[in-house]
Amino acid sequence: MILTVTDLTIARGGVPVLEALGFVLAPGRALVLRGPNGIGKTTLLRTVAGLQPAIAGRIEGADETIAYAGHSDGIKPTLSVAENLRFWAAVFGAGSIRPALDAYDLGDLADRHAGNLSAGQKRRLGLSRLLVTGRPIWVLDEPTVSLDRSAVAMFADAVRAHLAQGGSALIATHIDLGIDADVLDVGPFRAAPVPVEDFDGGFL
Repeated sequence: MILTVTDLTIARGGVPVLEALGFVLAPGRALVLRGPNGIGKTTLLRTVAGLQPAIAGRIEGADETIAYAGHSDGIKPTLSVAENLRFWAAVFGAGSIRPALDAYDLGDLADRHAGNLSAGQKRRLGLSRLLVTGRPIWVLDEPTVSLDRSAVAMFADAVRAHLAQGGSALIATHIDLGIDADVLDVGPFRAAPVPVEDFDGGFL
């Protein structure tokens, strides 16, 4: 499945942050977003994932193909690690959760309540959800937050395996994951400032 973004303009709080942005993400490829904090990378990812509307432009190939992992780990603290994964597997109609447990070294934690995990363990569980979605396009916002070096390596291995199977990944990250990826600097697409006389209009 090819994800195509054309002439996209997006806003945060009603104010445009990126405009005239476009890219193509092909199967088997990863695209890493670069740019300073606050420029709109999270807004772009949320828009591509269908969590908020764009102001203008087109996103093609996203329907029922995207698995999104944002700043929240997306886990239920009263459920065990295994129960969390079974829940998401049921939502997406996936099969065994064993590959997800193995990929992030969660087997020994399978029966532990998610609420009792460390921040890094919660992040590993949150990322492992991607493996039970069956979705070909992963959209990931700073996925390595709270991960130690070994867990970052687990994540990078999971992305490589996903790409090798024909999946793709759109990732906002400031670190080098050591994966073969294209890079898109969103800086040149920064939207022009809202004129002062039309400042209120930016929120309407």
